[in-house]
Amino acid sequence: MHYCFGYRIGTDGNNFRSSDDGEPSGSAGKPILGQIDSKELTNTAIVVVRYFGGTLLGVPGLINAYKTSASFALQSTPIIKNPVLINYRLQFDYTIMNDVMRVIKKHECVINKQEMQLFCTIECGIPKSNLELCLLQLNNMKGLELSAI
Repeated sequence: MHYCFGYRIGTDGNNFRSSDDGEPSGSAGKPILGQIDSKELTNTAIVVVRYFGGTLLGVPGLINAYKTSASFALQSTPIIKNPVLINYRLQFDYTIMNDVMRVIKKHECVINKQEMQLFCTIECGIPKSNLELCLLQLNNMKGLELSAI
């Protein structure tokens, strides 16, 4: 029995690994990882378990079997896309709360923690795709202190 796998994790996609688990070199892990890469996925792992049934597949047959298995797994699993978030702390006076919340909602920021009193603090994740415009609008607000976490 062989447990062959491929995975790619992290926002930049630089953390990856594949294993042939005793199969000929490059015949299992690389085709699995190749299927993950073809869909441009991160934070994804695929493990294919192969039982030897008595038929020798040869290296091309193994490559095709592992590649096809990984492809079927990705086709039958829903892909969830999550934005890459950059965390910031916003500190401001309660009087500008509506303006701050309008910008947060407009740019689809994710609020992680909030403390609302006379002086308010919000820790939120700003999607990397909206970061520049969101920071520009927040920095233009008087009475708002903005810092990266």
